[in-house]
Amino acid sequence: MSKILFLDIDGVLNSNLWNENHQREISDGTLIDAEKVSLLACLIKKTNSKIVLHSGWRSWFDPELKPLRIEARRLIELLEKENLHIDGTTPDLTTEEIRKTKKFSLVKADEILLYLKTHPDVTKWVVLDDLDLHNAQVMQHQVKPDQATGLTAHDVEKAIDILS
Repeated sequence: MSKILFLDIDGVLNSNLWNENHQREISDGTLIDAEKVSLLACLIKKTNSKIVLHSGWRSWFDPELKPLRIEARRLIELLEKENLHIDGTTPDLTTEEIRKTKKFSLVKADEILLYLKTHPDVTKWVVLDDLDLHNAQVMQHQVKPDQATGLTAHDVEKAIDILS
């Protein structure tokens, strides 16, 4: 029996508000809002759930979840400060066309459902993602932060309700 939190990064652990004030940092991907990571830590600790990365950021890790880029290293450092770690990633179903057009939301739901199919021990799950995921089943489990502000205490409470 396990609880999973499918985590997107952009629009959840950072936001457009930060984008406007820290354009250079966002454009090179190094900015993660430590306050958002603290909120995430509250959620994980209250629900005893595991983090599965379903963000495009997953390509910045090797198969053993070791960071390949400075952005991923920064994420790991902030998670470790909160005694959190990434337990896995969703499979990558993107195509060259999806990567070119950046329409990742078209496959994210399928990636989550494939992960769940291959992990039958998952009993409860929630998705933190600012994008529309185009699947009714997945959307019932989704908490959708406003990308202008990222993760909020209200979002955390909704996620706790889904996992309870």
